[in-house]
Amino acid sequence: MSDDNSEPRGGEEVDSDESPGFSNLERSDLDDEASSQGLFDDLLSGEPIFENKEVLRPSYTPHELPHRSDQINKMATILVAALRGETPSNILIYGKTGTGKTASAKFVSKELESTSQKYSVPCDVEYINCEVTDTQYRVLAQLANKFIEKNEARIDDRVAELEELLEALDEYATDAESDPEFDPAGAAPEDAVESDGFGDTDGPERATATTDEVASTDELATGNEPETVDESSPVHPLESTPFDSRGEVETKIEDLEADKESFEEVPMTGWPTDRVYSVFFDAVDYDERVVVIMLDEIDKLVEKSGDDTLYNLSRMNSELENSRVSIIGISNDLKFTDFLDPRVKSSLGEEEIVFPPYDANQLRDILEHRSNVAFKPGALSDDVIPLCAAFAAQEHGDARRALDLLRTAGELAERSQTETIVEEHVRQAQDKIELDRVVEVVRTLPTQSKLVLFAIILLEKNGVHSINTGEVFNIYKRLCEEIDADVLTQRRVTDLISELDMLGIVNAVVVSKGRYGRTKEISLSVPIDETEAVLLSDSRLSDIDDVQPFVQARFEN
Repeated sequence: MSDDNSEPRGGEEVDSDESPGFSNLERSDLDDEASSQGLFDDLLSGEPIFENKEVLRPSYTPHELPHRSDQINKMATILVAALRGETPSNILIYGKTGTGKTASAKFVSKELESTSQKYSVPCDVEYINCEVTDTQYRVLAQLANKFIEKNEARIDDRVAELEELLEALDEYATDAESDPEFDPAGAAPEDAVESDGFGDTDGPERATATTDEVASTDELATGNEPETVDESSPVHPLESTPFDSRGEVETKIEDLEADKESFEEVPMTGWPTDRVYSVFFDAVDYDERVVVIMLDEIDKLVEKSGDDTLYNLSRMNSELENSRVSIIGISNDLKFTDFLDPRVKSSLGEEEIVFPPYDANQLRDILEHRSNVAFKPGALSDDVIPLCAAFAAQEHGDARRALDLLRTAGELAERSQTETIVEEHVRQAQDKIELDRVVEVVRTLPTQSKLVLFAIILLEKNGVHSINTGEVFNIYKRLCEEIDADVLTQRRVTDLISELDMLGIVNAVVVSKGRYGRTKEISLSVPIDETEAVLLSDSRLSDIDDVQPFVQARFEN
């Protein structure tokens, strides 16, 4: 029977290629799974170049900041007053982008907080980026909510400590009841033990006196030296605390929990500003502490919301009872204080620190310091760091730009699955970063500026060179009609072209035409295809179905 079963019956065909146990459909699924697994397997097969890429990002605060020791030491000498429980002077920090202002201030503040914990001095530092949080309401709301959160955390810690104290009281009372001979050093008299406190016996003072009396009696009776109390013996839990009874501890816990319930988080919109300020004020003054508020890009806050926020913050100390507030303002604009109220300017600018730009050699030191942590050994060729430093030094000594260049070069090398970053990767990174910058600038332009730029692109794509303002204005008007936008005057369009020139998107040169007057000759300074793609990603400009006829109609006319 086994022979019959092993052979196929008549009319049946055997597929010799079929794997045992798998159907054709199952094999197909396995093949699809194998092919999908290969997508990332190939990318992961190469050795990574980076050891820690985050070290090269602007958000990273290093443990050491080369060539900024003078500025850091000056900040430290000002802020050390906080560790003495005094109010530090307000500080204004100036410097161009990428000169280490924010990194240095964050480094000092981190050291300040860690040292304050070491010496048990209450000190809080709060950081606000005013380019993002750019109104008085948002600044005060964010600060209020942060301090409410800190207060709630401190209340939770304090309640936990007091609950442990209650548990210790319970254990102490249980031991006293179960052992008639229980007489530890520093113990409270019986009436205090029964009430789990010290009652009217003045606590540890009374207990200590009783012990001394017993020792003196034994000494007189026996003539021996008084016995030393065993320090390891348990003492009453309320000794060395401000509480005299269990009831006082329970009352304190109830008060703390009531305080926590009274805190109200500030919504990001909807409240009157004076109410937000009041909640912030109460949250700051809840505990005894020194508060340092760091306002990065402080000039952006002043530009958008005026100096009311700075006025309120700088005048808080005259009203605070428990805490003290100091302000650190960080700005790229050396002249922003010219727009401040004289009273704000005098109180805010008590101390000023200027961060000069880095030179190429300093940038090289910074990059070498970071690259030792960021990359695996041998990942950089010798000319990479000098080239990154040279490119960044050309742009007012921007360390942020140098770090971005080095990181982007590493990413490009990793994508090409090469083991070493070379000069060509740096040059590619320079082009990529420049293009990314252009894309971001174009994307955030107002609609009218986008229309003017779109008109210039259409003229260049149709072979028009040395474009003048009149030609741009004619195409601009047709585009406005197409998307139903308001048409600005030619003078205003000329101003928009000048703004695009300042942003480096176009190049506009005034050319004399002799007796015909002067005109602007305009040309693009950015890649035309990428810029057009960014413009068409705008929902309003994407409504233009076919822009070609408008340009052609303009030439026919």
